[in-house]
Formats: sequence, structure tokens, C-alpha cells
Amino acid sequence: MKVYRSNRAGIKILRTYDKLLEHWGCEKKERDIDTPYGFTHVIEWGDTDKNPLVLFHGVGDDSALMWIYNAKALGENFHCFAIDTIGGPGKSLPGDGYNKTFDDVKWIDDVLSKLEIEKAYFAGVSNGGYIIQLYTLERPDKVLKAISLSCSVPTGPNKNPLKTMMKIFLPEALFPTKKNTEKLIKKLSGRNYRVFTENDTIMNHYRALLVGFNNMAMAYHKVRSFEEDEFEGALNRIRDKVVYLVGEEDPFEKLGGKEALISNNMNVRFFDDAGHGLNHELADTINEKIISIFKET
Repeated sequence: MKVYRSNRAGIKILRTYDKLLEHWGCEKKERDIDTPYGFTHVIEWGDTDKNPLVLFHGVGDDSALMWIYNAKALGENFHCFAIDTIGGPGKSLPGDGYNKTFDDVKWIDDVLSKLEIEKAYFAGVSNGGYIIQLYTLERPDKVLKAISLSCSVPTGPNKNPLKTMMKIFLPEALFPTKKNTEKLIKKLSGRNYRVFTENDTIMNHYRALLVGFNNMAMAYHKVRSFEEDEFEGALNRIRDKVVYLVGEEDPFEKLGGKEALISNNMNVRFFDDAGHGLNHELADTINEKIISIFKET
């Protein structure tokens, strides 16, 4: 499964990925973990004497972009590990085992084992928020506490993420000119969209992703509804461990995500004037919130 549409596209994305890392404002190291599904790229930083915090980005982005405004603050309080989702953009490299048998939970098990992490805090954005919900459900003993940002529970009107993504990302994502890229950012964001549009490094990388990432490479990551028989009682089992942080202007929340969170009585905190890029748009506020939620554990 090709992650990038061409070698040239991949080279540009990885070059701009490294440019983003230069702006993190903290020391870090990168490593590749060999798993049955291929190599998983991990960025590690922070205080090694503190509890581990494992981070997952969303679909169509990567660790370098996702945590650019959060890395420094989180690293001062945790031993951080940002995972490039295998099959997604970034530096992870799918192998022959990345196929229809792929299992998110087993993949994370293997990565954590090789990182020698027995228990950790977890946080994820968008699809990364779904992944940490699933992992909390399946491996509660490994999760100290989890934070799902810009995400909802996969139930009811919110259980068809592909259909929702098409409504939001089209037509701009099909024709990612410079103008359309900016238009898409504004559609996804609240009033603080300039944290994206006025950062040339971010915009160059994001446009390179829109042009060069092969979205079909994420096809083996299946989002399953927590209403399926195998997940009976799922929401009750994650309610105490997962906190949801959501922007009121997030288009995904307006299309059913907010309703699902409220109707299922999940532990959610809403933020005014913020969209899907919540941890970028309100970085200082969200950094403080993440730290305080985990320190309460």
C-alpha cells in the first residue's frame, strides 16, 4: 500500500515534516519500531522521570503537524511519545502485514511493548481520538487516563465518519490550490484560523499533504460503531477514563458529534470560537487543560 501518490510527493512531505519539527521548541529523538504491520515512527521527548504520554494524530496529518504548538508544554510535564499512524502521512512505513487483518489494538500493544511502556496517559485528535477510545475500551489496565480531542463517540448520527468527511472536505481537498487550502482551513477552524494560515511552514506542509498523500492508505483502519454487539456496554466502560475536549465551531461536531457526546452523557468540555484544530487554535488553553486533567488522576 503506497502512502504517497509519488516519490516526489513523499520527498516534499517528509522535507516539510522535518521543517515543522524544527519549530517544536524542544529536544527530541526519532525512532522506528518494527511491528508485524511495518515500521512505526515515534517521536520521543520530555522528562523521562515523568509518566508516559502517548499521542495520536488524525487522518491526513502527522505528528510533526499535530503537536507543533503543544510539544514544549507537554514535554515539561510528561515523557511524550508521538506516534505516526501506520498507513497515514509521516514517517511510518507499512509492510506486508498491513492488510485486511490489521488490528489497531494489537498494533498499539506491539509499539508500547517495544517502547517498554506498561501504563500511560493517552491523547488523540480526531481519528487519533477514536483510536485512544478503542484502546481504552480494549486495554483499560494500560490506560491511566485518556483525552479525545476534536472527536466524538462512534454512535448514532456520528458513526459514518467517511460520509461526514466528504461533506466537510469537498470540494476544496480535491483541488488543493493555495486558495482552496486556505479556504479549507477556515472551514475547519474557528476565529483563530490564523495560527494555520499565517504560518508558512504549516501551510506548505498541509498543502503538500493534500496534494501528495494517498488517502486509501488508511483504508485498513476501520472505525467501528460502539453500538455493535461486540462493544456492548462500551460507553459505560470508557466514560470514567476518557475526557472529550471539543470546539463549538468544529464542523464534525455540528454534523452529529456534539449530539452524540451529550446524549450519551460523556465527560465533555466545550470551547467557544474553536474548530477542529482545537489544540492549535487554543494551544495555551488546551495545553493547560491536558496537563490539569492528567495531573488529577
